[in-house]
Amino acid sequence: MEYITLRNGVQVPKLGFGVFLMNEPGEAEAAVLDAIKVGYRLIDTASRYYNEEEVGAALKKSGVPREELFITTKLWYKDAGYENTKKAFKLSLEKLGLDYLDLYLIHQPFNDYYGAWRAMEELYTEGLIRAIGVSNFYPDRLRDLAQHNEIAPMVVQRETHPLNQQWEAEEWLAKDGVQLEAWSPLGRGKEEILQSSILKTIASTHNKTVAQVILRWFMQRKIIAIPKASHLTRIQENFDIFDFTLSTEEMALIKGMDQKTSIGDVLHDNPKMLDILGQFE
Repeated sequence: MEYITLRNGVQVPKLGFGVFLMNEPGEAEAAVLDAIKVGYRLIDTASRYYNEEEVGAALKKSGVPREELFITTKLWYKDAGYENTKKAFKLSLEKLGLDYLDLYLIHQPFNDYYGAWRAMEELYTEGLIRAIGVSNFYPDRLRDLAQHNEIAPMVVQRETHPLNQQWEAEEWLAKDGVQLEAWSPLGRGKEEILQSSILKTIASTHNKTVAQVILRWFMQRKIIAIPKASHLTRIQENFDIFDFTLSTEEMALIKGMDQKTSIGDVLHDNPKMLDILGQFE
């Protein structure tokens, strides 16, 4: 496994495992158990994934020492605010069966996220969280949060994949020492990505799959990636990316695919976004 070191010295596995939309009974538990057996140590969930309890059950059954695991969950925007955040954090810990978190993120840039951040700063200072950050914050709100609080976010999760590469955002993140983490790193299996002639040619050169090439691209860009997979074969495939290296030319070819576009309607500066998020209640 390769690691990223956050600015506070905490080491994070570059490759993690996501459980978004794993809502069938037993699905998340089985997938996380398989992932841990394969070698994943970063597990990413959220309160509104509604599977924290299954993730926690898998962590317990895995037998892997707690200190070897890196567990992330997220605060839903309706639970924002100082007091509500403290309550939501405690509930997530209970569901996960943990006594501390490795990374806690504000899931969406809405509601009283300043109050939430103050609560998270305190939880971090108390040693209940090893690192704190945000998800889906654009550079303007992220910089505002970073520059007007005692502790700046250490991590930001953004939609990042070959069609939406976040190069400009990454430049701003570097100014505040914020680490980029990619959700939907494989672009939700979008045909334009997985059937790309550029990626297929590179994959053939290395005797790898397109998904493996994309994930290797993230490793070399020093971006944390958290692909989701439900089946053991795909879980193993996504992990098998540490035995080859993309050339400078191949990295440049992939960079040329950037369209700076979202794969769906996940645009947090769109007034419709709150209506979309309401579907997760």
